[in-house]
Amino acid sequence: MGLCDEVRSGCAAVAAEARSVRIDLDRLEGIAPGPPPELDPARHYLEGTREDVAAYLLTLDAINFGSGWFPTLRKRPGCSGYFTVAWALADRFRERGPWTPADLRELDPAGVADVLGQDRANELMELYARALRDLGTFIGDRAAIEVIRAAEGSAERLAEELARGMPFFHDRGFYKRAQIASSDLALAGVADFRDLDRLTIFADNVVPHVLRVDGVLRYDDRLAARIDAGELLPPGREEREIRACAVHACELIASSLGVTPRTLDAWLWTRGQAPRYKTLPRHRTRTVFY
Repeated sequence: MGLCDEVRSGCAAVAAEARSVRIDLDRLEGIAPGPPPELDPARHYLEGTREDVAAYLLTLDAINFGSGWFPTLRKRPGCSGYFTVAWALADRFRERGPWTPADLRELDPAGVADVLGQDRANELMELYARALRDLGTFIGDRAAIEVIRAAEGSAERLAEELARGMPFFHDRGFYKRAQIASSDLALAGVADFRDLDRLTIFADNVVPHVLRVDGVLRYDDRLAARIDAGELLPPGREEREIRACAVHACELIASSLGVTPRTLDAWLWTRGQAPRYKTLPRHRTRTVFY
């Protein structure tokens, strides 16, 4: 069983036995189409050489987590936590180019915080520094573009290599960041994967939130009250049920609409940036997986 099939079957099993989250099957047809997947060229570094853009995206996806800490970040005007990080990193690449693997292996929290415009004492900076050091070790003596070539045209194989090679990518049962790295590289035009459509959605806290607001996901009263009160949700059964039900619901929706889960993910994630969704609390979990 490949990584994508593991995610699909595992999430379907969790959804079938979930105690705190359920899928409202009557609401699956109410999801409207949205914009196609794309990367914002202002807030991402996409204008460089193929090699440098590949390095940027692998670097960004190495630290594409921390939504549980995002309320503690100093955000750029009009930006979410993700876009604050992506844009600051893009500016660093525009000004100084990519870090070498050796540079990555030497990064410390203070250096990462300075690049991202954040407080050096924020505990997320230590996690980001560790993730980037892991990336430097994983890449080794290779160029970033060689990491892509080693996948031999398979998005799933690249995701599997990332998940095996770095602890913070080993999000068993979901592999959100390992999968989104393949998608990002393809969107930027630096990778051509024959199996891109096999990817599942990228299970985070935005897509489940949109599905909840739109009535597709239903939380029990206790879980809903904790999320609505802004309480941090620890990793565990409830948090996994939220993500697994989102993955399984999106498999059903994508099949019904005749689109790929990856495309549906883009529709829902983009919708989640609208005020209607941003003003309502979403679940927050402090984890390195999203």
